Amino acid sequence: MTGDRRVVLVGILLAVSLLAASCSSGGQGGAARAPEQTIQNKGSDTMVNLALAWAEAYAKRRPEVRVSVTGGGSGTGIAALFNGTVDIANASRALTEEEKATARQMGFEAVEEVVALDAIAVVVHPSNPVDALTIPQLSDIFTGRITNWREVGGEDRPIVLVSRESNSGTYAYFLERVVRQGRHDSQDLFSPNALLMPSSEGISNEVRQNPNAIGYDGLGYVTPDQKVIRVAVAPGAPAIAPSPETVKDGSYPIARPLYMVTRGKPTGAVAEYLEWIKGPEGQAIVRELGFVPLQ
Repeated sequence: MTGDRRVVLVGILLAVSLLAASCSSGGQGGAARAPEQTIQNKGSDTMVNLALAWAEAYAKRRPEVRVSVTGGGSGTGIAALFNGTVDIANASRALTEEEKATARQMGFEAVEEVVALDAIAVVVHPSNPVDALTIPQLSDIFTGRITNWREVGGEDRPIVLVSRESNSGTYAYFLERVVRQGRHDSQDLFSPNALLMPSSEGISNEVRQNPNAIGYDGLGYVTPDQKVIRVAVAPGAPAIAPSPETVKDGSYPIARPLYMVTRGKPTGAVAEYLEWIKGPEGQAIVRELGFVPLQ
């Protein structure tokens, strides 16, 4: 091989080496692509559509961070957080004192962040003439002490109870706030005749097709083909419909915060994600999905 040909060959090999190095370093501008981070997020079925919408929007802003969202109920999410398989648990109820104590025994503090507000709407079939109920009436209905709609001003029809399953934070909140009427000494339970649904969609479907049904669901899951009952704290008190305004002013009696829970104070990518959720972009999504934003 002549000297000139050797020079040309060396030049070609050098160019190929430089091109390969450029491609492996990220191509455009030579900037290295940030490694992908994954945040595991699990829990409340009430929050799952909201959490999915947050994750999708955040991926557009921070493509190097992947938020993986699954439901299963608040209790399922909290259990997964405690056993270390998720970074964030979604909960539509506050942690119990027993859960907080368990976390401490496991060597960490369970930190709750309020990320949105919600009303639990009481829903019936549109043909039901009942428009308003009191908390005591709802307690009597869901425990099975009242079993016919005529007992609360409706038609002579049997009441069909529709509820979430017991691992649901919505179930737990409704049990304490409505069935037990906020009384810590109450041992009241849901009627054993209640139909237990694994999801909000299950409640909607049953109420939509059953003229005798009554159920409860997060405000963001109420559809136009369900009738929302106005709720009064007691007989003679004003009956209030759930809405963002009545949740914020405290007049609707079955309202609650929605939480994201972490093992200790959040740091790094998790802290940044929670901060974004509580900021203007994240809270705009809360409003779009029918929940109540913090601001």
